[in-house]
This record gives sequence, structure tokens and C-alpha cells, in this order.
Amino acid sequence: MSEEALRIERERAADSAHAQGLQRRIDEYNIEVTGRRDWTPVAFFLRDGSDCVVGGVVGDIWGAWLHVRVMWVDAPLRRRGHGARLLRCAEELAREQGCVGVFLETFSFQGASWYPRLGYEVVAGLGDYPPGHTYYVLQKRLRPGAGGGAT
Repeated sequence: MSEEALRIERERAADSAHAQGLQRRIDEYNIEVTGRRDWTPVAFFLRDGSDCVVGGVVGDIWGAWLHVRVMWVDAPLRRRGHGARLLRCAEELAREQGCVGVFLETFSFQGASWYPRLGYEVVAGLGDYPPGHTYYVLQKRLRPGAGGGAT
């Protein structure tokens, strides 16, 4: 490969075939280095009487951790325990799969005060993202005393 032929181009679609190809290469590298092939998608949905999705939790299990990527309940249905029930379903699946814990990200204007009531603790925060708010990373250990490992 000629260094002179290399160039950088912007692509507006982050979910393009090229972006997916890079993600696949990162995933393959992670598997090669860790030896862990235990990736499992996770999705639980709350449906109404018309079978419409009105909430859900979506993520994946890899490396003995559940990563919650999306957690949502439509506004009229909040504060009725549906979110907690959805999260418990995902946590139970994670326990069944032998996970050490669960981690997720949220903003100060989303669930930052809700998750700690369900046993989650803040492990990192990025202030002023977006300006005037904070982005948090939270975790919940499913097996007390488990964890550690190399970083």
C-alpha cells in the first residue's frame, strides 16, 4: 500500500457499510485478544394492547457484562414501574448468562437520578456534555465481590 495514495474522506452515514466494517474489525480484534466469543444481543420490549412498542431495553452481553445501550418508556407510561421491570428482565438474563454486572450511559436530564434507586452507581461523568449537563456511566454488580481483572 502506497502511503501517498492514502486520503481521509468524510462520510455522513455513521451506520454505513464502511462504519459497520470497522466495527466488525474492532470486534474481531477484541475476540482475538480476549478469546471471548460470548456476544449475545439483548432486547425486551413493552407492548400495548395493539402490539405497539411503548418501551424497551436493548443492549448486548459480552465479556461477562451486560451493556444497556437503549432504555426507554413512553412518557405517559413512566413512573409506573415499567422501566424497572424491563431492566430487571435484562438483569435476570445477564445473571443467567453468568455476568459480573451491568453498565450503561445516561445524561443528567435522563435517568441519572433513577438508576441509583435500582442499585446502579456512577463510575464516571463527563461535565458539560452537552453544555450545562453531565454524561454519566453507571454500573451495577450482579455478583458481589466479582470483578477486577486487568485494565
